[in-house]
Amino acid sequence: MHIPLYLDQLSLLISLIGGYKGLNEEVITGSGKNSWKSEAEGGESGDIQGPKVTYIPPPPPEDEDSIFAHYQTGINFDKYDTILVEVSGHDAPPAILTFEEANLCQTLNNNIAKAGYTKLTPVQKYSIPIILAGRDLMACAQTGSGKTAAFLLPILAHMMRDGITASRFKELQEPECIIVAPTRELINQIYLEARKFSFGTCVRAVVIYGGTQLGHSIRQIVQGCNILCATPGRLMDIIGKEKIGLKQVKYLVLDEADRMLDMGFGPEMKKLISCPGMPSKEQRQTLLFSATFPEEIQRLAGEFLKSNYLFVAVGQVGGACRDVQQTILQVGQYSKREKLVEILRNIGDERTMVFVETKKKADFIATFLCQEKISTTSIHGDREQREREQALGDFRCGKCPVLVATSVAARGLDIENVQHVINFDLPSAIDEYVHRIGRTGRCGNTGRAISFFDPESDNHLAQPLVKVLSDAQQDVPAWLEEIAFSTYVPGFSGSTRGNVFASVDTRKNYQGKSTLNTAGFSSSQSPNPVDDESWD
Repeated sequence: MHIPLYLDQLSLLISLIGGYKGLNEEVITGSGKNSWKSEAEGGESGDIQGPKVTYIPPPPPEDEDSIFAHYQTGINFDKYDTILVEVSGHDAPPAILTFEEANLCQTLNNNIAKAGYTKLTPVQKYSIPIILAGRDLMACAQTGSGKTAAFLLPILAHMMRDGITASRFKELQEPECIIVAPTRELINQIYLEARKFSFGTCVRAVVIYGGTQLGHSIRQIVQGCNILCATPGRLMDIIGKEKIGLKQVKYLVLDEADRMLDMGFGPEMKKLISCPGMPSKEQRQTLLFSATFPEEIQRLAGEFLKSNYLFVAVGQVGGACRDVQQTILQVGQYSKREKLVEILRNIGDERTMVFVETKKKADFIATFLCQEKISTTSIHGDREQREREQALGDFRCGKCPVLVATSVAARGLDIENVQHVINFDLPSAIDEYVHRIGRTGRCGNTGRAISFFDPESDNHLAQPLVKVLSDAQQDVPAWLEEIAFSTYVPGFSGSTRGNVFASVDTRKNYQGKSTLNTAGFSSSQSPNPVDDESWD
């Protein structure tokens, strides 16, 4: 008879052999409270000491074909035009229908064409003219809907028009634009997009992130830096070493902004905008983008944005992409491994991301699947940066068609041909669920997400899951509805970070809201009475 080896016993064994920093992907517990890891851990700076980081990432490819390699749009791309868009705030500029209407310079238009962009997505139709008009913006749009291009293109257009100030080999570089994102892989992806759209221009983009040699980051910066793409910890380290000055910052972009403003990175973002030399919010343009914006995060955002900012909501705020077929299975804790193997054997070699809650479990499940002859790799915050990049490379090329990941890979990553997402563990918050399943079904492609629901631990997610499924026109299991109606969750959110299903805009005093359909562009104006990884 087979006797299962329980996960807690295995976790203890693995931790004794390999050593881990903690269960939660983003915090190290110490002295009774959360202690955020320094980006420069490993002897570069900060309180945590260890072996010095020496890893230097390989340079990105220089050939034009590689620079402009792009994601193929899917069969449902044209359906984006039917998505309802709400714009709230005063005097919003009209949306555009085509790239030509944006009046971008010829070089940018050429790069857009080389990148395979022929048609604007809804978030681009509305965000590009708003940013070109110099307005602050909070934009919420489903995963995989083109948010990165929505802010990069108008920023580059402004920089090409106004000129740039950085010059090579100045000891102190003063970028015009700073883009911050929560994870290393995501910020590198944004950098590659910035490099693509600025190809052939005088604008130089630079990326810096943790897990790499600090000296390498500094060398990249001193060669000239107009657009700085950075994770929070490495950014603050570089500013502290006086290699980056902030006086010339005209554009501050927070991608995955709800995560950047919650208790994870919020204090660091407040430090950033309070740094000496950083222009006040009245003197810079601030842009916040995400697929989820809980109400309390919207309120926090007011500290970063001008009072007349605009809010663009594409579809249901915090809703899941309808191109992802969602399936919820009732699976107990000790039946999950068997069910996972069954599903993966049926899937075959199709690219699949498996999400778990802890770093220990990511390594355990990846090892377990390899023992089951399923080629698997893993990514989480305790793996060295070289290992993280190797894991993503093996997954992208199909060498390992299964990637086991913690929430470090839940947001923003754009990996082509991810057909399946499996939530081996459901996350604690519904917004994280939305981001996880958004790794598939991107850019009009279809995908499938299967989630294991354990009644012993996941009942707090029943109500918000029912809402996410219903809003995305998915089948809701009767057993899940029964649990949802028998479980009271304050705020109907399933999240300690507030209600992800927020109204379009939580501001008390905006006078106009326009509701627009991206296909027809009919609008109506009427008075409105309505007086959140290791620290990268």
